[in-house]
Amino acid sequence: MQLRLDAADRLVELVEERRGPVVADEAARRLFALRAAPVALARSLLEEVVEADARLAWNGDAVALARPLGAGLPLEDATYVVLDLETTGLRPGSSQICEIGAVRVRGFELAEEFQTLVDPGIPMAPAAAALTGLRDEQLRRAPSPSVAVRRFLEFAGSDAVLVAHNARFDLAFLDRETERLTGSRIAAPVVDTVPLARRLLAGRVPRASLAQLSHFVGTSVEPCHRALPDAVATAEVLLTLIGLAQERGARTVADLVALAATRTRRVWDRRHLTFGAPARPGVYLFRDRNDQVLYVGRARDLRARLRSYFRSERQRPAVEAAVAAADRIEWRVLGSELEAALEELRLIRELRPPANARVARPDRFVWLRRRGDGVVASSQEGPVGPLRSRRTAQLAARALEAGELERPAAALPRLRRKLAELGDARRYEDAARLRDRVAALERVCRELETLARLQALERCLVVPAAEPGHARAFFVAGGRIADVRTLPPGGGHLEIQAALAASRHGPVSDTSTGLDELLLVGSFLRKPPPELRSAPLELEAILRAAEHVRVRNGRVPVSDTRARPQETGLF
Repeated sequence: MQLRLDAADRLVELVEERRGPVVADEAARRLFALRAAPVALARSLLEEVVEADARLAWNGDAVALARPLGAGLPLEDATYVVLDLETTGLRPGSSQICEIGAVRVRGFELAEEFQTLVDPGIPMAPAAAALTGLRDEQLRRAPSPSVAVRRFLEFAGSDAVLVAHNARFDLAFLDRETERLTGSRIAAPVVDTVPLARRLLAGRVPRASLAQLSHFVGTSVEPCHRALPDAVATAEVLLTLIGLAQERGARTVADLVALAATRTRRVWDRRHLTFGAPARPGVYLFRDRNDQVLYVGRARDLRARLRSYFRSERQRPAVEAAVAAADRIEWRVLGSELEAALEELRLIRELRPPANARVARPDRFVWLRRRGDGVVASSQEGPVGPLRSRRTAQLAARALEAGELERPAAALPRLRRKLAELGDARRYEDAARLRDRVAALERVCRELETLARLQALERCLVVPAAEPGHARAFFVAGGRIADVRTLPPGGGHLEIQAALAASRHGPVSDTSTGLDELLLVGSFLRKPPPELRSAPLELEAILRAAEHVRVRNGRVPVSDTRARPQETGLF
């Protein structure tokens, strides 16, 4: 009996901590320290505890409070306080609040606003300072966290519904300060717009980030990692989500919170699709009942990767839909993770599967070009590029003047001085816009430096082949993978000489052709897997690398992921 009461108390605490229903498998893992708990087993373990405690009830396959907060509060009568925090880091305790912004929503209309900087008492981390544009000098004049949180609580009042984008993050910081002030956490219904958007906008937005939702809804302000503008954008997103929730029958705040709760996945009975998958590298294709390819992926261990799709953790919406619609899974065994990654790129380019977020095609790259007195991002080749992200290129272009196009990095000192001047003048919104443009230009400069190194690269990457005793050699030269050869046991002289001849043809004229493959090679050289050897384009060096790969592949399983020190001297 005492064990059951203890389990019930812990379960109530878990639901209250999450401020909403908790799916059965997660609740069982937390209560009973299980590594995995299928839904049926989880329900059977929790059934007696839930039914014996009047505080708890089942909400589908999730455990909830029998009478959750907001159960009797109609959506149209509720007052919502939408908040956003900026912090010095990600962990409450070691990090502190540095800005609070909030807006009150009453009668489905935005009303009063609240905004204050906060003196965190510790220096801003460089990443946080770059993200927010806030500096230590600005914050020293601001109120302390306890004073700022007390003012916020007075603004919010005692009967408001709190709303935040990724509420667990913001409420963790607020709860810590509130406990220090009052001895207890905030006792109010909390709506998190991240899972609510994932539920109500599944398949309509690629991600539930505030920037994506703001663009989808068309908010009056653009999120800029400052507390008040982000809170206003979240409030306008909330109003759209409430309308969609009402269309699904939500009437009370408790209904809204329940919609935002994580749903139990319904794919457990489809795990048989993975039966027989080997623990070897390769690519896999999810196919529907008409044999159309829905999704393509790669794996170092096909068996482990495919099984992961049918565990409790949800995938992003497009992949989740592909998993649910899959009628069979095709896999192709390859010799190494590198070969699997290159094959994945080829298949995505050829098949264009609907669930793949990235479609590898050369025409998606952009360049920076001069237009009049300014700089623009264009699909036509220009002096700076190719660049992978059109959005990043557009932001970087807005930061540049026409005369700075040939050497974009030279513009950074001027832009950083201007950013400091805007901060000193308290022109925070202008500073936030310029900060995003400077960050984009910095990313562009790093990308161009990486691309230049890769285009000058002349190496042979040797990995195991799928055939026992063979090695697979990828010859990189002229800004492309110039040739690929399979080297037989104890030989390969003719294959290597032919590939070396192909590598001497010089760089390709179209710099975007094969860029995805080249960037992929760069990622493997930065963090080489243990089975990969890199050699200069010399016959004897490649033969030694191939022999090393054959010997190692005969001794060590491919699925061994322990890092082996290997200095390439390139990245």
